[in-house]
Amino acid sequence: MIKACIFDLDGTLANTLESMAYVANEILEKLKLTPQPVENFKYYSGEGADMLIRRCLIDAGDPELVHYEEVRELYRRKFDEDPLYKVVPYKDMPETLQKLKHAGLKMAVCSNKPHVAAVKVIAQMFDGYFDLVIGQSDAIRRKPAPYGPLKAAQEFGVTPSECMYVGDTSTDMKTGKAAGMYTVGALWGFRDRKELNENGADLVAEKPTDLVKICEEHGND
Repeated sequence: MIKACIFDLDGTLANTLESMAYVANEILEKLKLTPQPVENFKYYSGEGADMLIRRCLIDAGDPELVHYEEVRELYRRKFDEDPLYKVVPYKDMPETLQKLKHAGLKMAVCSNKPHVAAVKVIAQMFDGYFDLVIGQSDAIRRKPAPYGPLKAAQEFGVTPSECMYVGDTSTDMKTGKAAGMYTVGALWGFRDRKELNENGADLVAEKPTDLVKICEEHGND
């Protein structure tokens, strides 16, 4: 029986691809480095902002990561100030969240996006749907470590096996499985079905509305 749903943010709840690319490329241009195609950020993302910056810098012409600390600081500052720039919810996601909430499920977000930015995005884009938001911080190891989802389950008073974890990358699939949760791949996100299946997805959902059916099939009353 599924009693709680725990969601990744970037590439699962909201399409943040253009947002990440815009901020990173603006910084790269200032440093006379090569801006990167928006599509590249599908693969830079997934393991936190720090890893995104490392991957981006290598492709941009800084393989020694000489500019890493400077770019890291500028990137985080920009997202703390305006984490919603060019961010859009995926089609049917608000309606899906409303149905899951109405069904009585506990709802959480567990993201490798910096905590301050994650809280701002959820508060302004998905206000009222989530009981808990956990972003990347020094207090909780970033995914694929399962501590974020497990903390959510503990706070909700449910077992990991009563949780559905939803994400769009190999990192998310590893996270969900490490936490002992029913793990669903979001095919509308940044990665493909092959990656999701090979990294432990119990099921791959093609669109957000599939999540309601999945919860109904597993029982949530």
